[in-house]
Amino acid sequence: MTPTGPTGAIRYDLQLIADMVTPGARVLDVGCGEGDLLSYLRTFKQVDGRGIELSMAGVRAAVSQGVPVIQGDADTDLSDYPDGAFDYAILSQTLQATERPRDVLINMLRIADRAIVSFPNFAHWRGRLHLLVRGRMPVSEYLPYEWWETPNIHFCTIRDFLKLCRELDLTVERALALDERGRPERFPANCPIANFMSAQAVFLLARGSRR
Repeated sequence: MTPTGPTGAIRYDLQLIADMVTPGARVLDVGCGEGDLLSYLRTFKQVDGRGIELSMAGVRAAVSQGVPVIQGDADTDLSDYPDGAFDYAILSQTLQATERPRDVLINMLRIADRAIVSFPNFAHWRGRLHLLVRGRMPVSEYLPYEWWETPNIHFCTIRDFLKLCRELDLTVERALALDERGRPERFPANCPIANFMSAQAVFLLARGSRR
């Protein structure tokens, strides 16, 4: 995955997430890594941003950028936050690494008005072809880990994710399909072709049936 995006500051997919956030908003970045997205949002959108990161190396890197981050686990620590504490809760490329992704989504939309979630699409045609031809778990630019060392434990497809959103009565306000480098495709992520053609997806979610 490319380390920089159209602005030269953050990855393409992170830039697309940043574009969904309203200036001045209260933001919680769950699994914020080294804090690149939060640093960008604080600098260019003046958000009141905070982060949770599991790895101490990530926490130290984020703090070195001046980003307020605490060590925490999305599966257990989101329940400590009060209802409506944030405008946005962001989960970027982390959903598949959580133990209870359903509960994480519920908590995100309890503590925030909206959730922004991105994840690799395990139904992408390259992954399907790799498994069919080689008979091995796919390793690619956006799925870079071998099976024995991957932190990802709950892979899903775009179709799986949309089914879970319906079961949780979550409204999909935006659905972006991305290619392997994190650049937007010409079709949305909630159209049928995206499940086959899109390598990644970004969703902006809200509680309840708002449309």
